[in-house]
Amino acid sequence: MNSPFSAPTLITACDSDVSGNLCLANARLVLPDQVVTGAVTIEQGMITDIQEGGNVPSDAVNCDGDFVIPGLVELHTDNVERHIEPRPKVDWPHLPALIAHDAELASTGITTVFDAMRVGSIHSGKGRYIDYARELANELLAARAEGIFKISHFLHLRAEVCSETLLKELATFGPEDRVGIVSLMDHTPGQRQFRDLAALKTYVTKKRGMTDTEFSEHVENLLNLQKRFGAKHQAGTVIEAGRLGAVLASHDDTTADHVLTSARNGVGFAEFPTTLQAAEACRTHGIAVMMGAPNLIRGGSHSGNVAAEQLAHANLLDIMSSDYIPAALLQSAFRLAEIWNDLPRAIATATSNPASAARLTDRGTIGIGLRGDILRVRKLDHTPLLRGVWSRGNRVG
Repeated sequence: MNSPFSAPTLITACDSDVSGNLCLANARLVLPDQVVTGAVTIEQGMITDIQEGGNVPSDAVNCDGDFVIPGLVELHTDNVERHIEPRPKVDWPHLPALIAHDAELASTGITTVFDAMRVGSIHSGKGRYIDYARELANELLAARAEGIFKISHFLHLRAEVCSETLLKELATFGPEDRVGIVSLMDHTPGQRQFRDLAALKTYVTKKRGMTDTEFSEHVENLLNLQKRFGAKHQAGTVIEAGRLGAVLASHDDTTADHVLTSARNGVGFAEFPTTLQAAEACRTHGIAVMMGAPNLIRGGSHSGNVAAEQLAHANLLDIMSSDYIPAALLQSAFRLAEIWNDLPRAIATATSNPASAARLTDRGTIGIGLRGDILRVRKLDHTPLLRGVWSRGNRVG
């Protein structure tokens, strides 16, 4: 972690007090550096024992040789936004949306999530984005305190520098919110993710129903906002991330200069670098590289950027994110295992590596004294079949 700020380690999510006792036996345990046949025991939500061998105690679940891996840790997902706005301009009640989002993630093996929420509003045109993060965060934190979620939830603030009200919105959050991640976003047309304006046009016109004229006006507005606020908002966001005690992430770095700026800002991990050059620069500066699982599964980026598989072959890939398809995270880990011929290394991209990047020290690995966040997985040809999900030893999927 390169951040110059001193920040507390996030250990617990104040999630449900419900914990369980469990023994999964006759399983292929995916440990940090090897796969062994054995059993893992969880008591009161924590891993208390790991034994090698095929014995099945009378009170254990016989996994019949299935893989047992740590629960998945998701650092960047747009899924909560999809639930609160299932269609453009359709607002869904937040609490039911959060509950459905939580249940969906649990069903895909994600046991820890950093829920990405946009901060930074745009008030003009069809491409307008209205402030919602503070209200949604309040409801999420209240629901978390009530223990109604199946899995652990943390806050991830997506700081859109190309906006009008970013710093004002960030100021409404404080250390008491225990924001885990603040990511620097710059979606100015013609650079980073949307160097290809045709790809941007396809994305926003379908999502927002824009005409060609409205799209042109939207692009011009974003360019003007970036010119007015870009530098100020970037510098202010770095300061705010330090005030909040959050890990700072970059987003869509494209050039070596972008990465150099990220390193100077104290960025801990890079979300979705768009070029091989940027990923190589991240490695030079000790910045972990995250890529999207849909990119890996589809065989390329929907925006025409660098393919996750290319970075995997170049040994420039550290963390996977489900991005916009929760079920893709588990699938991507097993796909990487085929590319690398190394299952523990591949599983780490969705478990221990993201946990470490987010300063979570109590999960991400099957180890004594860690949380009993565990998955039971069977391979069906090339597809992982999820057969059980436990959060703190409690069955949630």
